[in-house]
Amino acid sequence: MRGRGNIGRYLNRQLSVYRMQTTDDGYGGQETALVAVGTVRAKVDQPSPTERMVAAQTNSRHSHDIYLLPTADVRRGDELRGTDALGHDQVFLVQSVVQPSTPVYTKALVELTQAEGEPDG
Repeated sequence: MRGRGNIGRYLNRQLSVYRMQTTDDGYGGQETALVAVGTVRAKVDQPSPTERMVAAQTNSRHSHDIYLLPTADVRRGDELRGTDALGHDQVFLVQSVVQPSTPVYTKALVELTQAEGEPDG
């Protein structure tokens, strides 16, 4: 994402945002659950060749950079859920969220965990 123009044209995926939320359980305690809080447009960069090779292993993990609009409400600890081009479900755990000094985009560093038999990407 080197260009400083309109990032929106590069955001070719829709990802659902899930966040942990705590609510009263009605009995004096609280319940915590992962709740859908919205949808964001995104561009998911591919992992490095080394990470792709490692991804072929059982329960492997690898990182992706996900680019979002600068106003996207995505936070550390959120899950971003979507499907890849082949229709496989993907769940990304957000490790950190940063913006450049001029907020033309937001970049989330995420981790994707794959189970055995899933495609490497």
